[in-house]
Amino acid sequence: MATFRLQSYSSPPLSVRSPPSTLLLHIPERYNLTCNSSFTRLKMSISSTPQTAAIPENRTVLGCGMAAVDFLVAVDSYPNPDDKIRSTSFQVQGGGNAGNALTCAARLGLSPRIISKVADDSQGKAILEELEADGVDTSFMVVSKGGHSTFSYVIVDSQAKTRTCIYTPGYPPMIPEDISKSNLSSALDDVRLVYFDGVLQETELLSALVVAREAHQRNIPIVIDAESKRERVDDLLSLATYVVCSARFPQVWTEAPSVPDALISILLKLPNIKFVIVTLGEDGCMMLERAEAEGLQSEEIDVDDLFKKMKQSIDTDSTSATCISSDIAKLHAKGIGTVNGKLLLGTAEKIPPSELVDTTGAGDAFIGAVLYALCANMPPEKMLTFASQVAGIGCRALGARAGLPQLTDPRLRPFLADDPQNVATLL
Repeated sequence: MATFRLQSYSSPPLSVRSPPSTLLLHIPERYNLTCNSSFTRLKMSISSTPQTAAIPENRTVLGCGMAAVDFLVAVDSYPNPDDKIRSTSFQVQGGGNAGNALTCAARLGLSPRIISKVADDSQGKAILEELEADGVDTSFMVVSKGGHSTFSYVIVDSQAKTRTCIYTPGYPPMIPEDISKSNLSSALDDVRLVYFDGVLQETELLSALVVAREAHQRNIPIVIDAESKRERVDDLLSLATYVVCSARFPQVWTEAPSVPDALISILLKLPNIKFVIVTLGEDGCMMLERAEAEGLQSEEIDVDDLFKKMKQSIDTDSTSATCISSDIAKLHAKGIGTVNGKLLLGTAEKIPPSELVDTTGAGDAFIGAVLYALCANMPPEKMLTFASQVAGIGCRALGARAGLPQLTDPRLRPFLADDPQNVATLL
C-alpha cells in the first residue's frame, strides 16, 4: 500500500500555536486506494472535531544511558579566542541522552524507568529530582559515594543557531557489578521496550550489554541510539530490534558510499532489526523498513536512484513535518546487496528564525517520540512526522527539556488524529 502525504491549505500561522497544517493519515485497508507510482500525494480536508490523544495500554519503557546536568548559556555570537563576552540568558537543567529522551517519553504519557549512575553530590541530587518530577522512575539508578556526576557546558549561538557542548563524564563510571540480578529483573518487569543511548563509554557499554542480553532473553524489543563507531557498540547492535542513528553513523559504520546504501548495509549486517532511521537535522530523516515480501515479483530498484526521485517529489514549500514512502520493493545497493523493504523520507518542520532558540537535545526528543510511537503501534509514516514535530517544538526553548511538549499540546493533535471522518482525495 502506498503512503500518502496530506496537506490542509487553511491552517493559521504557527505564531498562534495552532496545529501544523501537514500530517500523515493512516489509510485503512477498506478504502482500497491504489496507485501505480512508488509514492503519491493527497489533499485532505480536516474535521474540526478535537481529537483525544491516545495513551498506549502498555506504556512502561526502560532506558539505559546518560543522565546529566546541563549548564546552558546563550550568547549573541560565539566568542573568538581570548574574548570576554556577556551571556544573554542562562539556565541549569537536566541533560544527557537517556535522561532527555525518557523525559520526553514521560511527557507524552509513557511510564519510563532509567538505569544510570550519578554521584551523591548536589548535581546528582538535582538530576534525580528533575527526572522524578517529570515522572521518570529513578529507583533503579546507581548512586555512588564520592566522585562527581556527569555535566555539560552548552554554549548556544543565537545568531548562527548552533550549540557547542563540552561534556565531562561522571566518575566513577557504571560497571556491570553495579547492576544486581534482582534489580535488573525488577527493572525489566512488564516493560514494553528497552532503549540504550549512543554515548555510553567502555565500562558503561559492558553494563548496557548485561541489560540488553537479559531483555533479549525475555523477547523485549530493543531500541538503540547509535551515534559513533566504538568497541562493543557492535555487540549491542546485534541485539537491536530498532536502530535510530545520527547523520554520520551509517556511512562510518558500514563504509558505504551514500546514506541510502548504508541503510541497506545495516539491514543486511543486522538481520534481526525491523527498521533503521537516520536523523539529518534540518534535512529531516530517512528510514528503511524491512518488509516480509515472500514471492515479491518486482524488479530490483537501485536505492540511490529511488532516493533521488523521492527527494524531488518533496514539497519544499511546506513548513510542517511531512513524510513520503516508497512501495515495498526489492531495494538494491551496488556492491552491497538487496533487501525487501520500503524507503521513507521525512522532512523537518521549518521553524521561523524568530522562534528557533536552541537545538540541544532535538535528537533525544525525536527518540523519545519514537518510543511513544512504537508503544502506540503507529505506522512508520505517522511515526516520522510525529517525532519530527515533537523535536521541532522542543527547539523553541533553551535547553533539551524546557520546550518538550505534553501529549495534550495542541500542536501535536493533527499528528495523533485518526479520525474516520477525515476525507482524503487524490490530487
